[in-house]
Amino acid sequence: MNYRLTISYDGTRYHGWESKKEVDTIEGKLEAVFARMTEQDVKIHGAGRTDAGVHAMGMVANGFLDTMLTPEEIKAYANHYLPDDICVMDVSEATERFHARLNAKGKVYQYTCYIGDEKPVFDRMYTWVLPEWVTNGTPDRMPDIEAMQKAAGYLIGTHDFKSFCGNNKMKKSTVRTIYDITIAEERGYLRMTFHGNGFLQNMVRILTGTLLEVGYGRMHAEDMETVLASRDRQKAGPTAPPHGLTLLEVEYGV
Repeated sequence: MNYRLTISYDGTRYHGWESKKEVDTIEGKLEAVFARMTEQDVKIHGAGRTDAGVHAMGMVANGFLDTMLTPEEIKAYANHYLPDDICVMDVSEATERFHARLNAKGKVYQYTCYIGDEKPVFDRMYTWVLPEWVTNGTPDRMPDIEAMQKAAGYLIGTHDFKSFCGNNKMKKSTVRTIYDITIAEERGYLRMTFHGNGFLQNMVRILTGTLLEVGYGRMHAEDMETVLASRDRQKAGPTAPPHGLTLLEVEYGV
């Protein structure tokens, strides 16, 4: 039977989602637990491949499991044996043709920065504390959010995002559609939420770094058109660190 899984995890100590030899990954931990449960090799397919250090609240995966256990019993078994930083939130039977990655219609990611004065002690593993920029002799972390929102407007829609891809050897299409980008500040936290039909390697982190370049005046909002047209990674901003990024949701058609 093919099962659909919804998984949350803290990616801090993992080398990303995809299974790799001799290092801990999310997919590797799941496959090991389900192999123990079924006494067979199990392959789990995730909706995406989050980078090392990136987190998820709603990753979706699927896998064929030869078991007489009910979905609730599968969930209970997995959570009993999985480490505390990985949780199976839901298990349900899926059609034989359901594939978590191939059937995905959209994803929502959120990047969280801290721009307040105090240290975010309890959120430090999930928040990028932006460096202080000295303006007129006064340290400040506050970027120009209005300029960032203007820049984001140029990125919404269907474009070739090769300039925002961390894989310079990417041979597949780098055309993606971004439906919406929201940027909001609340109580010292700056959250950028990206909703699109799919994202390239490091794309959200590069988008974040580029928007912050605009926010701090090192790029202009109008530069986004030039960056997109160049298809040159060097024209975009830096790659934001992984620990501020969380996959919130994977969308599927009705």
